[in-house]
Amino acid sequence: MSKRVALVTGGMGGLGTAICIALAQAGRSVVAADVAVTPERLALFQQATAGLDIQVAELDVADHQACGELVRTLQADAGSLDILVNNAGITRDATLRKMDPAQWEAVLDVNLGSAFHLCRHAIDGMQARGFGRVVNISSISGQTGNFGQTNYAAAKAGLHGFTMALAREVAAKGITVNSVSPGYIETPMTRAMPPEVRERTVASVPVGRIGAPEDIARAVAFLTDDATGYITGANLPVNGGLFMSF
Repeated sequence: MSKRVALVTGGMGGLGTAICIALAQAGRSVVAADVAVTPERLALFQQATAGLDIQVAELDVADHQACGELVRTLQADAGSLDILVNNAGITRDATLRKMDPAQWEAVLDVNLGSAFHLCRHAIDGMQARGFGRVVNISSISGQTGNFGQTNYAAAKAGLHGFTMALAREVAAKGITVNSVSPGYIETPMTRAMPPEVRERTVASVPVGRIGAPEDIARAVAFLTDDATGYITGANLPVNGGLFMSF
């Protein structure tokens, strides 16, 4: 059997890079889609992923037509698109009283709208082939809310609602749709925290540390495995026990 083809949006970021590496190491042929693929970013990404079956495509995930063009190109060139990881996301934090419509719309367009755009174009091919794995990267903020993030929390909560509804629509076609909700993960943002804030953050996490991008990547690799066909419509929290529910 030929390699499964995986598309990861936001694939050149810290979390996206870890996901691309994990999928490639699991035997997938991976395409990292990202906006603003500058020579500097590309060089760093290629250095981090050297020797792995990972390609790069430039994509504005908020552009419905561009998403369709990329999906059609992948299907034509590779023969299929089997795995879709909707990881692209942005923040435009502000309290609601200070948030302007542009901040609201940008976050909803990228963090939630992108899942519609990519899935809308990818699902038909997955159904025709009788196999598909979709993983949407949500957030603990979508479960608990977070001060100054009404836009981000709404988008991430909406992403799991989208996940459950689509999972019901395509379950009989061999396609699973799940979400992963990270907690605090080691990123440039968390590394820039003042020491006292970081200490309080770590102290609030039961496992006693901030998560690594690889923690999320392993969850994605699990949910996209051929053998996980009986898990769908689920949300997998990867947050070190910071938020627990069932």
